[in-house]
Amino acid sequence: MWFRNLQLYRLPVRWDMRIDQLEDQLARRRFMPCGSQDPESRGWLSPVADGPLVHAVGGQWLIALGIEHRLLPSSVVKQEAEERAARIELEQGFKPGRKQMKDLRDEVTREFMPRAFTRRTKVYAWIDPQDGWLAVDVASVSRAEDILEALRQSLDAFPLTLVRTETSPVAAMSDWLAGGDVPGNFTIDMDCELKSVTEDKAAVRYVRHSLDGDEIKTHLQEGKLPTKLALTWNDRVSFLLTDKGEIKRLQFLDVVQEEASAGSEDAAELFDAHFALMTGELRQLIPAVIGILGGELATPAV
Repeated sequence: MWFRNLQLYRLPVRWDMRIDQLEDQLARRRFMPCGSQDPESRGWLSPVADGPLVHAVGGQWLIALGIEHRLLPSSVVKQEAEERAARIELEQGFKPGRKQMKDLRDEVTREFMPRAFTRRTKVYAWIDPQDGWLAVDVASVSRAEDILEALRQSLDAFPLTLVRTETSPVAAMSDWLAGGDVPGNFTIDMDCELKSVTEDKAAVRYVRHSLDGDEIKTHLQEGKLPTKLALTWNDRVSFLLTDKGEIKRLQFLDVVQEEASAGSEDAAELFDAHFALMTGELRQLIPAVIGILGGELATPAV
């Protein structure tokens, strides 16, 4: 169990929610597969096979939202509706009107929906009730909203706030690139993206390229701003920091992976070992990232 991305949100430190309360409240919206006429279904699944809805290891909680879609392309519905419309035109001598075409599309959708294939995805979120973090393992805010909305609908109270820092990620990344260094136990890696704020939106992207030369400084002087920057923390975790404060492309380095695998005998033990070590690393990494961004600001609720 290794997260690849962090969309990070704030919960109250030592959140007043017991694990049994969370389990009971999530159970109100337990996942059910799509019905014959349902285009989509969402609900809570066990993060591990045949387990509870809240998987706990060392005081850290893991939850999972199941999302199932029926795959019925609009082009298929449109084609079938048009074929039926052509037959109707032959029978009645004139083309079906707008309302009749809508009724045909609805009819085709109802008939085809039960036969459509389904695709199921699982979105994981980690809750740290002690330090007050909620992290969703998705690459975009819009996808994180799926799980936030499900939590709002499931919980009696959900005191979530955005994470805001004293220094914006863009300003901080500009300073680090200009100075060639990052404070704390961070190092700059070899991936970066800079974009112009002018109308032309000119952009330059560096991949596996040294970022300590004059070329980067020239781009900064010309007004381009960093939107992505690869960093490594403490020689243990590498990631990509974005201008929105997102943490992407998380990679736990070899020393962490070796520690996680030591002494685990079966799949369940290995899963828990990975989750425990991952959350242990992230509970140190997150405050460190916020620290180099100047610390937290008080923020409004999401």
